[in-house]
Amino acid sequence: MHFLYVVYSPKADKYYTGESINVPARLELHNSHKYLKAFTKAASDWEIRLIFKCETKKDAVYLERYIKRMKSRKFIKKIIDRPEILNEILSTK
Repeated sequence: MHFLYVVYSPKADKYYTGESINVPARLELHNSHKYLKAFTKAASDWEIRLIFKCETKKDAVYLERYIKRMKSRKFIKKIIDRPEILNEILSTK
């Protein structure tokens, strides 16, 4: 089981999308700046806004890349409000 997740930093006013098998542990790594060259090093107040369960890692990575290709804050807010959109995206791949 894999998860797509979206985290938000109020300090940086930014969203980040990723995938993991353990989202709480990954969030801790983002907030502790374990990834030195990562996008998330800009802040240490990341909070989970969305966790979406995927059947496979392939599906989680597909959704992560899809969202990042969109380069749209509006789209991220839309999927946070309506996560069922992600099922629709997966059904059309």
